[in-house]
Amino acid sequence: MDLGYVLPLVGESPAFGHPDLPVIASALRAARESNTARLWMMGAHVIKMGASRHIIDLLRNGWISHLAVNGACTIHDYELARIGATTESVARYIRSGEFGLWEETGLINDWACEAASAGLGLGEYIGRRILESDYPHRDVSILAAAYEASVPVSVHIGVGYDITHEHPNCNGAALGETSYRDFLIYTHAVERLEGGVMLSFGSAIMGPEVYLKALSMARNVAHQQGRRIADFTTAVFDLIPIEGDYHKELPKTDPGYYFRPHKTILVRTVADGGRSYYICGDHRATIPALRQVLSAGEAS
Repeated sequence: MDLGYVLPLVGESPAFGHPDLPVIASALRAARESNTARLWMMGAHVIKMGASRHIIDLLRNGWISHLAVNGACTIHDYELARIGATTESVARYIRSGEFGLWEETGLINDWACEAASAGLGLGEYIGRRILESDYPHRDVSILAAAYEASVPVSVHIGVGYDITHEHPNCNGAALGETSYRDFLIYTHAVERLEGGVMLSFGSAIMGPEVYLKALSMARNVAHQQGRRIADFTTAVFDLIPIEGDYHKELPKTDPGYYFRPHKTILVRTVADGGRSYYICGDHRATIPALRQVLSAGEAS
């Protein structure tokens, strides 16, 4: 996957339509006007589908107040900025024991150590380093654009999930410290979710699980202060079809019960007054479509 696959802002995007996109856009518009949370959580597949420029445009126009990603997102974002390409042939390189062992990508581990020493989160530090670099394609870096726009980015790693964890310069303590700091930053953002929006794109585990714990923490504090965090909108954008009414939890006998975005984001966390929506489709089509709806609303 290289820069040629990254979608332009102007030009042909895969056709996509859904009746709930204007509803989600309206919720985002209301949240932006009231300065409540506009949380965007995503997995790395979103970047591989070429949506980076569209996400950068959303960041710059205030549609996203906090971006939460997994470790793989930082890798794809960094590689695109530095060399204009990302991904590798797992089938080929796992046979020779070379999968993931690229010297250039391992620099992220050094940055994690620097971030820990500086008392910063991983997302903020990586975004700053890419923005300040001389990488030829840093204009397609989501993390750099977020840093430039003063939008917090939290990186939620899982130890052993990412190719950088294979490298001899990987420091688990630094990764843990900086990623945990990012989790607390994300939880602080969730405190402003009343009247806001939480969107999850292609994240089957990280998105729903991190959001679940952060919301529990935020609601615990809100309860002690006599406040509620219940009136907000959630939406999941993913590829897996959900049969029937996605506002209801499936029985444990149904394999779909274990699809966390469904039961966590669409059902359980909005049970006290929130609204949820499910958009099934390729991120290469759904994200540009959402941005187009938002842009059309701005123009009108």
